[in-house]
Amino acid sequence: MAKARQIVKRRKAVSNIKKITRTMQLIATAKYQKCLQRAMGTKPYTQRITQLVTELAGQVTDINHPLLQTNSGSGRVAVLVITSNRGLCGGYNAQILRTALERFRQVEASQRQIQLQAAGKKAIAYFRFLGRALHKSYSHFDDRVRFEQVQGLADEFMAAYERQEVDAVYVVYMRYISTARQRPEIIQLLPMSAPQSEQKTTEAATPVQYEFSPSPGELLAELLPESVRVRLFQCFTDAAVSEQVARMVAMKAATDAAGDMIKYLTRTYNRARQTQITMELLDIVGGANAISAS
Repeated sequence: MAKARQIVKRRKAVSNIKKITRTMQLIATAKYQKCLQRAMGTKPYTQRITQLVTELAGQVTDINHPLLQTNSGSGRVAVLVITSNRGLCGGYNAQILRTALERFRQVEASQRQIQLQAAGKKAIAYFRFLGRALHKSYSHFDDRVRFEQVQGLADEFMAAYERQEVDAVYVVYMRYISTARQRPEIIQLLPMSAPQSEQKTTEAATPVQYEFSPSPGELLAELLPESVRVRLFQCFTDAAVSEQVARMVAMKAATDAAGDMIKYLTRTYNRARQTQITMELLDIVGGANAISAS
C-alpha cells in the first residue's frame, strides 16, 4: 500500500507540473504573436534603409564620415551579446553564448582586446561565471523593448567608434528566420557594412542613379546614424521573437513529457493496486481454508 501511495503522490506532482508548463506554453504563444508582429513590421524598413545607405555610400566617393571609416588604432573590439533574462527556453541561450565564445577566440587570436557588453541576465551570469570582465551590462530589455532604449545604446556605440575607442562593434543575437528556424548570428554594426544577403541583392539589381537634395554629406550624416539604430533595434526584436519561439517549443516538449509520465505512473499504479488486491484475496482465502480445516 505504501508503494501505491508514493505513486499517487508522484502522479499528482507531475500533473501539477504539467499544468504549469502548459500555462507557460500558452503565455509564450501569446507573446510570440505580439513579438512577431513587431519584428516583421520593422524588418522591411531596416532592410530598405540599410540598402539605401549602402547604395549612397557606394556612389558618393568623396564623403568622409566617421562611421564609414575603418579604425585600427585602439586594438579593442566591442561585442554586444543579447540573451534572455529568464530560462526555460531550451538551447536558446546556449547557442548564442557558444557563438559568442567562438568570436572571442577569433578576436583574441588577432591580438585584439574585447570590450564585452551583455544584454540579458543569462549572459551576465554566464560571463561572470567565466571570469570575463563586463564593460557594461543591461538587464532591463524584455520582449517589449522600445526603440528609445535601443537608440541610447546605439548612440553610445557610435560615440565610442567616432572617438576611435574601438575598432569595430559586433552584435551576437538569435536571428529569427521562421517559426521552425532560428539561427545565432553575428553582425558587424560598425563600421557600416551591409549584410551579405543584402549586398548580393544590391549587386544583382540595376544601379540606381540619385539626384541629391540636400547634399550627399547632409543626407548620409542623417541616414547613417539612423541605420545603425534601426539595425540594432532589429537585433533586439529578432531576439525577442526567437526567445518566445524557443520557450514555446520547450514548454510544449515538457508538457508532452509530463503527459507521458502520467500515463506511465497510472499503469504502474494499476499494476501495484492489482497486486495488492490479489494478495488480500489470497489472505482471505487462506484464512477461510484454515478455519474450515479446523
